[in-house]
Amino acid sequence: MRIQIVEPLNGYSLQIGTWLWAFENSRQRTLRALQGINTVLLEWVPAWGGNTISTLLYHLAAIEVDWLFTDILEENEFPPEINLLFPLDVRLSNGHLTPIEGESLDDHLRRLAEVRSYFLRASREISDDDFLRVRSFPDYEVTPQWTIHHLMQHEAEHRGHIMTIREAGEA
Repeated sequence: MRIQIVEPLNGYSLQIGTWLWAFENSRQRTLRALQGINTVLLEWVPAWGGNTISTLLYHLAAIEVDWLFTDILEENEFPPEINLLFPLDVRLSNGHLTPIEGESLDDHLRRLAEVRSYFLRASREISDDDFLRVRSFPDYEVTPQWTIHHLMQHEAEHRGHIMTIREAGEA
């Protein structure tokens, strides 16, 4: 029997815990999409070109941590332990994602888990008022609530890309 009930994460307010539950649910779907994948497919480039699964997984982790520090915590620099997770810039000078090669699925899963763990720990320090507080930047305004929504959408879109690449590679 499937259970389709939102259960806010423990240790957070009802509002923040509910959003974080959804955030975690999105990640669980991504992890399920990767189960049993042939590791050759991580760097396989589909006939239509574009990004590899490895590149997309690196990108997911990098964008999550960037939105956390820049838009939620309003910090300009990542801590050293986060910088170690990202030896390469996420984008090339032409704006395309940096191709990621030579990393195992375990490497990607560890990076995703470490970033998410950091995100969840940092979220414990956010009050409900701060969760809804608008952060103003030169080009946009954003709240942590919207940021989590955006990151879930971002991951879902790339999960679709990953599943499409996997299906094509397994055909």
